[in-house]
Amino acid sequence: MDRIAVGLAALGRPAYINLGRELPEVRDVPSMRAATHEVLDAAYAAGVRWVDVARSYGRSEEFLGGWLADRGHQDVTVSSKWGYRYVGDWRLDAEVHEVKEHTLARFREQWARTRELLSGHVRLYQVHSLTVDSPLFTDQPLIDALAGLSAEGVEVGFSTSGPAQADVVRRAFGLESAGQPVFGSVQSTWNVFEPSAGAALAEAKAAGKRVLVKETLANGRLVAEAPGTLRRMAEAHGVGPDAIAVAAVLEQEWAPVAVLGPSSPAQLAANLAATQVRLSDADRAALGELAQDAREYWTLRSHLGWS
Repeated sequence: MDRIAVGLAALGRPAYINLGRELPEVRDVPSMRAATHEVLDAAYAAGVRWVDVARSYGRSEEFLGGWLADRGHQDVTVSSKWGYRYVGDWRLDAEVHEVKEHTLARFREQWARTRELLSGHVRLYQVHSLTVDSPLFTDQPLIDALAGLSAEGVEVGFSTSGPAQADVVRRAFGLESAGQPVFGSVQSTWNVFEPSAGAALAEAKAAGKRVLVKETLANGRLVAEAPGTLRRMAEAHGVGPDAIAVAAVLEQEWAPVAVLGPSSPAQLAANLAATQVRLSDADRAALGELAQDAREYWTLRSHLGWS
């Protein structure tokens, strides 16, 4: 399971844009903490040793920190992200759930809080949702501050979103501080609906960078709204459509770590069935035909409701 990570975007806060979440009937803090710990226990029992969180995932860092302290696990790799602030006030009907800000002040504030909650566990800290228009690209003091994390033994990375992911990946890996590259990893969206960043991610892997893939299920669309091709393929393999979608990620020659976002142990088990799937050439060709125009994909994603 060294190429599988579990992300807590769907569990650290009561509302998210994922379709098909399986959550407690009451989404108060104790219930969501318990649901998070159940998924983490199931993931650990299955051999998963990587957990991905973020400052904007509500109380995800707090829930994870408590779980690590309670269980005493020392072999879990933790990655987190900064750049968005959760402002949803634990409400399903909040008008705004998170606010983005890529500034030096926000980085310092959020890194301090992440260290407080995850005390020494963070191995990778990422800029959350870096886009071509981010002020980070021209903010050398911020770039230098990020590079300084390496002195604390923390790898520096970034995640990407939007139709220009490939441009962001290539540009970000060119950033330097004191003549040295700043970033060692990237976490991008790649799935059978949205594979446009694939070539850039392959280049990053060839250059020795770590590659993680998020939104492997297209925010649940590849399950809740699975195309007939995917459903028939899943039936033929004896798994769910989620397992086929994750298997498509794991089969990429640039060997990414697939970040899963289950909201229950049952969803996790269904996702992990991907590790037993072996796709045929015909399967790969059929999945390739599901690719959508990147701009259309991201426009649709932007209209997914928080619930």
